[in-house]
Amino acid sequence: MQIDAAVVEQEGGAFEIESVELEEPQDNEVRVRIVGAGVCHTDLIVRDQLYPTPLPAVLGHEGSGVVESVGDAVSSVEPGDRVVLSFDYDEACPSCRAGQPAYCEDFFAHNFGGERPEDGTSPLSRDGESISGRFFGQSSFATHAIATERNVVPVDDDVPLELLGPLGCGIQTGAGAVINSLAPKTGSSIAIFGAGSVGLSAVMAADIEGCTDIISVELKDNRRELAADLGATETVDPAAVDDAVEHVRELTGGGVDYALETTGVPEVAEQSIDSLTQRGTVGIVGAPALGTEASFDVNDLILNGRSITGIVEGDSNPKEFIPVLVELHRQGKFPFDELVTYYDFDEIEQAVEDSENGRTIKPVLKVSEP
Repeated sequence: MQIDAAVVEQEGGAFEIESVELEEPQDNEVRVRIVGAGVCHTDLIVRDQLYPTPLPAVLGHEGSGVVESVGDAVSSVEPGDRVVLSFDYDEACPSCRAGQPAYCEDFFAHNFGGERPEDGTSPLSRDGESISGRFFGQSSFATHAIATERNVVPVDDDVPLELLGPLGCGIQTGAGAVINSLAPKTGSSIAIFGAGSVGLSAVMAADIEGCTDIISVELKDNRRELAADLGATETVDPAAVDDAVEHVRELTGGGVDYALETTGVPEVAEQSIDSLTQRGTVGIVGAPALGTEASFDVNDLILNGRSITGIVEGDSNPKEFIPVLVELHRQGKFPFDELVTYYDFDEIEQAVEDSENGRTIKPVLKVSEP
């Protein structure tokens, strides 16, 4: 079928809406009419080829929508179901079998390869030529997407469907990094470096988990203000203090129990490590270019008993964790809707620009009616 999709032709190029051809779903696949799609930092670093998904490509990996058709082997969803699309995985490797699909041994092929890992094909083509169309198992910057039974998560109909797409990546990454990965003890302290959608989701999660000192370190005034509204007990503008690390340590009487780095800036990763108290733990989720390195003093790490952990997708199993986040939102405990600004699908370039300059925190494209 012919659909409209936002195609990136070349490194650093624009998202241009074009007509492309979408195949029918294979046995284990579902076709989803996209209602909403979040714009994420990962879409932009792939556009700029910091991660090498082949171009031209249709990106987008925070989709939500309605199932229209399913392959013969699909049993968990059916046409008419409302779903959130998340990352893909193989189900067969040791990590997947252990319930940790975010650490799938074939994660890169399933999410960045731009094609079906099983047979090297793409469900998208243009003028008879294949284009990358399986970004994170979905390519949801389009009116329709082919996903797999693995990476669609059914959701109830009492929450706006267009709002839920960001749960598939950025929101679950920030919230999961706190709830699943760091798992802070009640009464503990945490510093969260960066207050984009990932960092602010982490702030809300830290409040849910009962952290009593929640410090948001962020350059932009509007994001610090929102962090305070969402649960941060202190906010720090690193440009307004002599030493952001020392300021965090002073606020907490010697350092935080936990830290989370969400910016992808190596110097900030180093600051997050230095902000820890004895036996503190830092989680790293920010995604810089492949090959980026940061440094730390080995003895400072050893003698203080500190830990560094890398975190993918908030250590989430989406089929289990996304419904938890929806329920927390339903109860008013996780108001991630306050991060969202909506754009029409044909305003995708404006949404990207506003995201890059910090005017909006989480742009969401309204692609079709729920």
